[in-house]
Amino acid sequence: MTWKHPSSPVTKKFKVQRSAAKVMATVFWDAKGVILLDILPQGQCINAARYCSTLDRLKEAIRRKRFGLLRRGVVLQHDNATPHSANLTQQWLQRYGWEILPHPAHSPDLAPSDFHLFGPLKRHLGGMAFETEDDLISELRNWFDNQT
Repeated sequence: MTWKHPSSPVTKKFKVQRSAAKVMATVFWDAKGVILLDILPQGQCINAARYCSTLDRLKEAIRRKRFGLLRRGVVLQHDNATPHSANLTQQWLQRYGWEILPHPAHSPDLAPSDFHLFGPLKRHLGGMAFETEDDLISELRNWFDNQT
């Protein structure tokens, strides 16, 4: 039982709305635009094997979209999250000679993706509602395809 003053406003009850499932996306980009957008299937988590598989797809996307870059050398910036720093991932990077430009996981400095991609994406998606996960993924792909 709660005691209230007679002139107190009535407490409002809010309905809880079921939200769509979250989508995990990994985005690889450079000054020319997005090279690869990788959507993690629902129920999966990113581990070293999955990340290396994504790097394989990135290598093919670079071959198609950035002719000659693989020969000149690839520099990735990622933090020290477990999938990035795992032995399997490090072996993959060494095998292909890719260089890592480190960015600490909890750095007070914004990562370039946080500033250039995810801020504008958050503003774009603000207020939108999606019926299905596929609708959200379609909107993500459209938005990233239009970024240059």
